[in-house]
Amino acid sequence: MKTNKIFVKFKLNNNKTRIEVDPLKRVLDLLRDDFDLKSLKEGCGEGECGACTILLNGKPVTSCIFRAGQLESTEVLTLEGIRESELGKIIIEAFHNNNAVQCGFCFPGFLMTTYAYILSGGDTRQDNIKRALAGNICRCTGYDKIIKSVIDAINTYCQK
Repeated sequence: MKTNKIFVKFKLNNNKTRIEVDPLKRVLDLLRDDFDLKSLKEGCGEGECGACTILLNGKPVTSCIFRAGQLESTEVLTLEGIRESELGKIIIEAFHNNNAVQCGFCFPGFLMTTYAYILSGGDTRQDNIKRALAGNICRCTGYDKIIKSVIDAINTYCQK
């Protein structure tokens, strides 16, 4: 079935963009292929693992289950868009200091979710952190180091 292309306007990593695209193209593929944003990973392809997490209007979503046509008038942030921000640097450092990343495949999803959690006023209670991180799967490190990293990032960010 042939789909007609449409123009989609949205903000990507704080930059306005307009692109002609098949409206049914996955956002994951659009961002990786058309914008060369390689922090997003193809994991499960079903929105279950978190490897392709982006922030869509400030909320973490898995880009493998969203379509390009849904991006009209939205704001999208990827790891490339936040890694140089103060909070992004704090989170990356916390994960590094706690050895919370081994293979790195899940890291973008955890970072993006942590970023949104902290900006939404998330606290250091482990139950809340676990709920916020639900939908992100780590097969290497284990979750204790990840949760410790989130707590450390919150504490550091709140001190600034």
